[in-house]
Amino acid sequence: MTLAPLRPTAPPSTPSARFPWAGLIAIAVATFLSISGEMLPTGLLPEMSADLGVTESSIGLLVSVFAFTVVLTSTGLTHLTRRLPRHLIVVGLIVVLAISAGLTAIAPTYELVLASRVLGGLAHGMFWAIGGAYAGHLVPRAQVGRALAVAMSGGTLAFVLGVPLGTALGQALGWREAFGILAGLMALGAVFVYKFLPPVGRGTAHESTPEPVTDAVPTLVDGTAPPAGAAVRRRALPKPSVLGVVLSCVITAVFMIGHYSFFTYITPYLVRSTGVPEQGLAAWLFAFGIAGAVGLGMVGWFLGARPRVSIPIGVAVVGLAVTGMLLFEGMLVPSLVAFVLWGVTFGALPPLFQTRMLQVAPERMRDLASAFYTTGFNAGIGGGALIGALVLDGSGLDSLPVLYIVVAAVVLVAVLASDRLLARRSARSAA
Repeated sequence: MTLAPLRPTAPPSTPSARFPWAGLIAIAVATFLSISGEMLPTGLLPEMSADLGVTESSIGLLVSVFAFTVVLTSTGLTHLTRRLPRHLIVVGLIVVLAISAGLTAIAPTYELVLASRVLGGLAHGMFWAIGGAYAGHLVPRAQVGRALAVAMSGGTLAFVLGVPLGTALGQALGWREAFGILAGLMALGAVFVYKFLPPVGRGTAHESTPEPVTDAVPTLVDGTAPPAGAAVRRRALPKPSVLGVVLSCVITAVFMIGHYSFFTYITPYLVRSTGVPEQGLAAWLFAFGIAGAVGLGMVGWFLGARPRVSIPIGVAVVGLAVTGMLLFEGMLVPSLVAFVLWGVTFGALPPLFQTRMLQVAPERMRDLASAFYTTGFNAGIGGGALIGALVLDGSGLDSLPVLYIVVAAVVLVAVLASDRLLARRSARSAA
């Protein structure tokens, strides 16, 4: 069963149509707030652990609970609400996220914090299932990569500003105050999104013929196509298929397991293994986020048009960067270089994975494909945080980067093998 595709009220019909900056920035704001709420515990592990009287691994599991709630509910809730106006749903979900953050701030016990995270996970999952597809329906198919880079930039900015500033606020004022401030910002964000995000229909608009998509068709900064006669090297994408969506979602989930098995516990790793002073943590996380913003900008500028090449290169570079973090333990300067390189590549990979998934998804199942992608993405986050907690308790901090390196190698092989498989299936169906 598939969901009816979202359609803009006045869909752009050509690559030269006006790029919907206001709507995409509104999605980016919502993304920023949602990711900040999800990941804030990673920067406040010691403070939350001490106040609530639980271990740091238990605080890390708050990320798992949040993510697994997304996994278990996002697809079902998206399907059940498929006939409701998407614009109002997005606004309502941000309001629920604000309530969740506010409840976290005032919860007196770990169990009540856990319950507030479940509430946030319900809203977060629906938002991510809808948000990526929402951005894709605001632009022609050839501009999906660029639109996602803008809309999902909020996630990178959450690492650039949200998590580092939340960490700094939590250290200066207290972790509860940090969540309370975030709740207030979410309430303001709901008003902003309500005003600037354009509504979309529910499949009633005229169905236009899908634009041919290639793996290397650049667009200019204003969204227009290159001048006539410009040499463009084209490589056809695999034929849209359910198998392509499944492979994309599984590969994304496995990669996120590796990433969050390590990154969820990056604060104690940086302090105890790398040797970063506690007062310097916010600066390191800020550097990681800035690097991620650079990676995301690279997606919008040129990497997003070439995901078949960019994804395997990015996965390989992530593995090398984390290897550097492991080899240079105790040496701040080379560790910082490796950390920043990791940030650049991780900033690029999630939007590249999602771009690739939407490119291989059949037109009429984009919403459902986006929901499956959200499920896989958050299964990876939750599974990574859970596995990381088990490894942390059983083998220690230094085992976490080793696990990440192994997962990155597996993902690299899987990416190359899946691209080859899809290309062969497309060639057979075209014969």
